Amino acid sequence: MNLETRQDLFSGDDEATWKRRWKVMYASIAGYAMDGLDMLILSFVMTEIIKEFGMSFAEAGLVATYTLIGAVIGGYIFGIMADYIGRVKVFAGTIILFSIFTGLCAIATSLTELNVYRFLSGLGLGGEFGIGMTLVTETWPAAKRARASAGVAIGWQLGVVLAAVIAALVVPHFGWRGLFVIGVLPALFAAWSRRGIPEPDLWVNRKVMKETIYKKLAAGEILSEVEQEFWNRANKFPLIQLFSGKRKSITTFALIVMTSVQNFGYYGIMIWLPTILMQKHNLTLNKTTTWMIVTVIGMMLGIYLFGQFADRVGRKPAYITFYICSAAAVWLYANLNDPIFLLIGGAILGFFCNGMMAGYGALLSEHYTTDARSTAQNFIFNSGRAVGGFAPVIIGLLATKYTLNGALIILAFMYLAAAVNVFFFVTETKDATLD
Repeated sequence: MNLETRQDLFSGDDEATWKRRWKVMYASIAGYAMDGLDMLILSFVMTEIIKEFGMSFAEAGLVATYTLIGAVIGGYIFGIMADYIGRVKVFAGTIILFSIFTGLCAIATSLTELNVYRFLSGLGLGGEFGIGMTLVTETWPAAKRARASAGVAIGWQLGVVLAAVIAALVVPHFGWRGLFVIGVLPALFAAWSRRGIPEPDLWVNRKVMKETIYKKLAAGEILSEVEQEFWNRANKFPLIQLFSGKRKSITTFALIVMTSVQNFGYYGIMIWLPTILMQKHNLTLNKTTTWMIVTVIGMMLGIYLFGQFADRVGRKPAYITFYICSAAAVWLYANLNDPIFLLIGGAILGFFCNGMMAGYGALLSEHYTTDARSTAQNFIFNSGRAVGGFAPVIIGLLATKYTLNGALIILAFMYLAAAVNVFFFVTETKDATLD
């Protein structure tokens, strides 16, 4: 189709094109880091918030739950908006929304007010992952797509580290309210990093194609068979496109299973393993913190190497390998006793279980068209996040009936089931051309 105008900012291999790609990368990393920062910042001040508002543990848990609910809903809404009005515009809006309501948490005068602010800040956070991943995968070349999405995934871990550092520096002097005020600054930096970023060529040119066909229809011209097919597909509501036909529906459900296992494993491990270390192995809080740091380092290394692996051998082999290794790592870790082995094992656990975060941006992008890509990223990942949010409760219930170690062994079987899911229901998309 001949277009009246055509954007061509990300198809070259020259220095200017790569500068634009890296700018998109940095902005996306900053956005996802804010996601990790916000989800973890609450854990560092929950004790003080409980004391000030006289909350029960159940009420305290709901504060985090409201944030998670907001993130899931926000992910759905902003993913669809980004497909309609542009990735960059919505991307900037989500961080502004997050910044405003994170700051307002500092002046909350009641538990209800705090919950409202947390829910609204969660709305902004929900769009970060999917839109950032969409931006990167639509602007980086196919041969480096998984490595590019790995870069964004590392952003979460950086946010976790930043949350720990800021909390240590701010809370002793300014309390929990001061932490939320300071927490706005990194968010504003993330918003600033997005200035001047152009929309991806794919989205812009797709928009021009729609406008061109609309003008032809308005003028009473007859569309060609190719134009009519494009028009029919492009005008479908983005969410419907995720379930357009049996094959596409199976793929969408299979990908939701993958993101559900990913989030379930992450929240289950990160919430409960420190408890196991302190209760079963009698480790102090300081030693548990050391375990957390080593585990996060293992996660970052796993994310980096998974991106390399997925780009070289393919998405399916990478995921199946990491799922099987995750199952083995969880199984073995549940039976360790020596403190040194627990420390090393934590890094290995993080390497495999969270290393797979690297591939979702590329994998989800390659299964859907530009008209629904951001919707797919946010709907599928946030559906998995919604399931993963129940991990601490479910593992807690299983631990009551069995033991915490026994509950984690059940998690190992979930990883094996996820590997079977990938083998049978997810098609290989390595080096796929996005359309």
